[in-house]
Amino acid sequence: MPIVEWTDSFLIGVEPFDEHHKHLVDLLNQSYNEFVLGAPAEKAGAILDELFDYACYHFVAEEFWMSKSSYPKTKQHIEEHNYFTQRLQQISRDYRQGNTAISLEIMTFLKEWLINHILKSDADYGRFVTPRQKTTHLD
Repeated sequence: MPIVEWTDSFLIGVEPFDEHHKHLVDLLNQSYNEFVLGAPAEKAGAILDELFDYACYHFVAEEFWMSKSSYPKTKQHIEEHNYFTQRLQQISRDYRQGNTAISLEIMTFLKEWLINHILKSDADYGRFVTPRQKTTHLD
């Protein structure tokens, strides 16, 4: 049972972003499934690490594309990314060290942050980019 159902409402109209977002939602759903199933720490930790690594990859790409298209809210967007990666890194570190368990509160934070970020911040960028730029600015 996924914690987030992917719908077209998450599409921002920039294909690479949309593909990355689908993958992030999939990783979040995998993490949630492991949480629900009570997976061993190594397995749950590995999926959290993969979520962290992919989020970092996505954020770097997104920030590059935003900078390249002179998006005026790039700095604010980077700050949002930094907050999320720092929080996810802390969650993963605490989990691996046995200082905390993955909880519904943590899964809800990850879900809400990702959904809000896509639907608000990333969607704002999608509206900023003209249709021509959507297909050419990522070259």
